[in-house]
Amino acid sequence: MTRTTRRRFTVAAALATATVLAATACAPRTGTNDSSPEEIDASSLVTSLPAATTAVDEVTWAVVEGEPQTLDPSSSANIIIPNLCDSLLTVEPGFTLEAGIAEKAEWIDPVTFEITVRDGVSFWDGTPVTAADVAYSLERNRTPASQWYAAFALISSIETSSDGTVIVHFTAPDTTFRDALGGGGGAVMSKAFGDTVGADLGTSGGGLMCAGPYQLDDWKPGTEISVTANPDYWNGAPLTERIRFVFVTDGATLTSALTAGEIDGAFNVPPGSRQSFEAEDGEGRLISGPSTASYSFGPTSADSAAADPRVRQALSLAIDRSTYIDTVLQGLGQVQKTIVPPFVWSGMEAKDTYQDAYDALPSPEVDLDAAKDLIAESGIDTSTPLVLAVPAGAKEFSQTASIIQSAAKDIGLTVTIDERQPADFGALFYTPELRDGIDFVATTGYLEVPGVLGYPQLFMLPAEFGGIFNWSGYANDEVTADLQAARTATDATTAAEAFVSAQEIFAPDQLQVTLAGAYQLTYLSDDLTGITTSVAIYSSPWALRLGGE
Repeated sequence: MTRTTRRRFTVAAALATATVLAATACAPRTGTNDSSPEEIDASSLVTSLPAATTAVDEVTWAVVEGEPQTLDPSSSANIIIPNLCDSLLTVEPGFTLEAGIAEKAEWIDPVTFEITVRDGVSFWDGTPVTAADVAYSLERNRTPASQWYAAFALISSIETSSDGTVIVHFTAPDTTFRDALGGGGGAVMSKAFGDTVGADLGTSGGGLMCAGPYQLDDWKPGTEISVTANPDYWNGAPLTERIRFVFVTDGATLTSALTAGEIDGAFNVPPGSRQSFEAEDGEGRLISGPSTASYSFGPTSADSAAADPRVRQALSLAIDRSTYIDTVLQGLGQVQKTIVPPFVWSGMEAKDTYQDAYDALPSPEVDLDAAKDLIAESGIDTSTPLVLAVPAGAKEFSQTASIIQSAAKDIGLTVTIDERQPADFGALFYTPELRDGIDFVATTGYLEVPGVLGYPQLFMLPAEFGGIFNWSGYANDEVTADLQAARTATDATTAAEAFVSAQEIFAPDQLQVTLAGAYQLTYLSDDLTGITTSVAIYSSPWALRLGGE
């Protein structure tokens, strides 16, 4: 890192409240001899660090997921895009939605949504953002090829006016649409640039034209992506002039480079390196933020024993969540009762209804006798091993697989582990024939925008209603009706009540056996501050206020 003034990050009682909050969930610099890692009080998790005050010339940032295939917001979710392509709405670090490029974005009747484009917003080349650009960007999500398609499926047409207004017409109300505008679904791109580049849009050869705080500077395939500050950004120019994104997927290499100061920061750092990140001689600090991420495993076909809810419930009863969190997450996570994580509703209007219903759900417990009874009731052939697929090379998943395997053995089941290289593992989700011979897939996931329906729609609804990951053919008419009612409700209370009614049914069925909620982990140089440290990094420009203290 190079900077105009170099100062060390210090925590002092005299600093502002936000700074004190920022310090509370930084991991301590001294280790412990206890067998269990020190737990972090969830109430002290940090959503963002205090804004920087000092300009910085260049920052090197590691992308632990590796080089993205594209920077097109409709086709990819990664930590680079939010700093390049602003969205119509902004997901704040606390997971609330605020105005973005859209000065206003609201329902004007149950099936009509109005977007007013903010005046004075320009793309990197200086051309103004118009209603036509917004309509073009939204239209790109009205195809199943877009990862945001589910939130756009009920749109019947999109119209523009000369005064910077976009009108979106729906066939039915849709509570998921506005939330999607806070993420890549609302990212605004230049129509003229997109028409010129065509299919190469977002690639290393085609590039982008967006209106975010950073502009794409250079993409060296296999090496790095660099971005430079947009001096005319509508919400104020960034303090950091240049960010180099390098691709470091190996956890040990990443840990060494971060603690040695060779790389200035990274998100999603491995929890297994906690002790190294907490060491006194490191060049930065570990910060834990709130997240929607969770570890889980679920069935892959309707023909497998794993499709029987009693088998999943039995495995759940055989797994000690506390041990899991200590072993896999090194204490940097918490028990999560069901697939929908509480942080997704933390900023929603009916959050109390969601929270009360979540609190009423039973906490996971260990009961081997009850688990064995469920296996006996299921009548499955316990001599046939169940195959669990996990991505190869990740310590967290090798540990997860071992814990599931051990728990299965305790209740008379045999689990064999099928490790697959990351690319092959990712292909499992979209290529059915690759799942042949596999009973369970263990994975992590996160939701990048507020809203409770993201996971349930994917995992519990029939395929024709969006259940693209409902591989076991789960079908419950009450769940389907309640989830659809939650989606098409015209007020927040009705939507919340419909959702919690569905949750009472689908939570015990455990379409995904949730193992733990994971904190958003960030390692950052002591010389830097100003970034978002919650899961909002995937949706909003987390580096806008990055710089020196």
